[in-house]
Amino acid sequence: MAPDEETPRDWRWAFPVGIVGAVVLILFWFWGAPTLIAFVLTALGLGAVLYLVVLGLSYDGPKSKLYGLKPVSSRMPAIAQPVGHVHFRRKMFWTISVLLLYFLLTNIFLYGVDQATVIDLFQSYRAILAGAQGTIMDLGIGPIVTGSIIMQLFTGAKIIDLDLTDDEDKGMYQGSQKIIVIAMIFVEAIPQVFGYITPSNAIVSSLGAASPGNGLFLADLIIVAQLVFGSYLVFLMDEVVSKWGIGSGISLFIAAGVSQQIVQGTVNWIPENPSLPVSAANPPSGTIPKTLWFFTNYNASQLASGGWEQILLHAPNPVVALVGTALIFFLVAWTESTRIELPLSHAEARGARGRYPLRLIYASNIPVILMAALLANVSMFSILLWTNPTLAHFPLLGHQWWIGSYPASSAAASALGVTQTTPLTGAAYYLSTVQGLEQWLLPLLNPQQYGSLLVGHQWWQDLAHVLIYFSIMVLGSILFAKFWIQTTNMGPEAVARQIEASGMQIPGFRREPRVLRRVLARYIPVITVISGAAVGALAAGADLIGTLGNASGTGVLLTVGIIINLYEAMGREQLMEMNPLLRRFLGGE
Repeated sequence: MAPDEETPRDWRWAFPVGIVGAVVLILFWFWGAPTLIAFVLTALGLGAVLYLVVLGLSYDGPKSKLYGLKPVSSRMPAIAQPVGHVHFRRKMFWTISVLLLYFLLTNIFLYGVDQATVIDLFQSYRAILAGAQGTIMDLGIGPIVTGSIIMQLFTGAKIIDLDLTDDEDKGMYQGSQKIIVIAMIFVEAIPQVFGYITPSNAIVSSLGAASPGNGLFLADLIIVAQLVFGSYLVFLMDEVVSKWGIGSGISLFIAAGVSQQIVQGTVNWIPENPSLPVSAANPPSGTIPKTLWFFTNYNASQLASGGWEQILLHAPNPVVALVGTALIFFLVAWTESTRIELPLSHAEARGARGRYPLRLIYASNIPVILMAALLANVSMFSILLWTNPTLAHFPLLGHQWWIGSYPASSAAASALGVTQTTPLTGAAYYLSTVQGLEQWLLPLLNPQQYGSLLVGHQWWQDLAHVLIYFSIMVLGSILFAKFWIQTTNMGPEAVARQIEASGMQIPGFRREPRVLRRVLARYIPVITVISGAAVGALAAGADLIGTLGNASGTGVLLTVGIIINLYEAMGREQLMEMNPLLRRFLGGE
């Protein structure tokens, strides 16, 4: 029997939803004055969304409304789960292959785009989103992480009533998340082509000749299709690594992109403006070539009168950024190795003992990924509400300084020494990433000389920006750490069942999940809060110091943690290859 035939439904919801859709289309026809082809495609897109809404609302069974989406989620393209154990060599093959494909895709530019006019809405968060500006990987992992945020928030707030310890509910959770990811791909892709990723005149003219009056719309549609294809391909690549490879595809892409930026920020000898000769105002962009250039072209008095300041503090890639990046490497490596180990003994095999490690970074680095992705979406929508011709007229939210204002043009941005995507006021300003000591500390210490770096703000506004950004990163990471523990079966109850199923117990306690749960409840909730606070503080602190290649503190933090976790995962895989009996306890089967 088909999934839809097994689902109890109340189809009376279809009528009011259809009325809402008809009203929206009528308003769009008279207000937007679209061409016929634009109207038809918009109607098809709206129809698909409303169909999903009807499926959810019409579900009349005893479980969550998400079960109404089962006819769609069960038929979505997905990577098949492997049957049995996947050998280490095959896992390494798929991991390396996906990584090489990722690098290939980041160098395939969007067809029909005028690259000179591309405005990067995610410039400050590019390293974390693992994308590449102007390529089919422009959106990176943004839609995937945003979909995960939405599902975690809804599940954590009990808006979605699912028991993630139940296999059926967990499968429905994952299927619904796929639908939200696809929706977020369109939500993030469509605004990109309205003033930020502009079609070239050549493709607009050629399409206009084939379909008069629709050249620009068809060109935008082609770009959106490429962005959607690239984003869903990333989603499938993540599934390949998660099911057939080692670790997580999302983590692998982040580590690859950030590592590339760090290497470039360290050894790149090309100046920031390649069209101009190398000079003190346009030095080599890498830390090492920049330092060598000043040492070979400046004498002692010139170094003392400003050269050291250029080397140590001023962009691009000052020495303090190199020191800050190295410091984060060591701190993350230390925190990853800090753990509480609960003693375990086997209930039947006398003398068989082990330990269950509760790491200080118990929730891993996922909470800070989710927090950074949330701030990236805040940045994107604030830009759209300020600059987009349609959204700028949105009631109460459009073109409001308290949400965020931006430079009016590239010339105005250059005059201020910023980019067009740099927020100047409002919530977007106070939630934006702080990039290095030069942006905040130097203006506070010497406002007379470095006051221009404040970009029109007062010193107290700059200090408030630093404090608010740091606090939001820490508090948000704690919140997402709690959600993550609950949605990934890492809470006390789930861990107690895992230990009990492996035949192990805590010495001196009865072998019962309730007893284990009480013992674990003393540690896991506290460690979860500490874990979220630690990763949030490390990421925000690295941003305040500055990082190589503008990789951001979050990017460096994630990369170190990802490399350590990948190394440990490879070790576990090799251990399971040598001793198949360990697969049951380590989750290899």
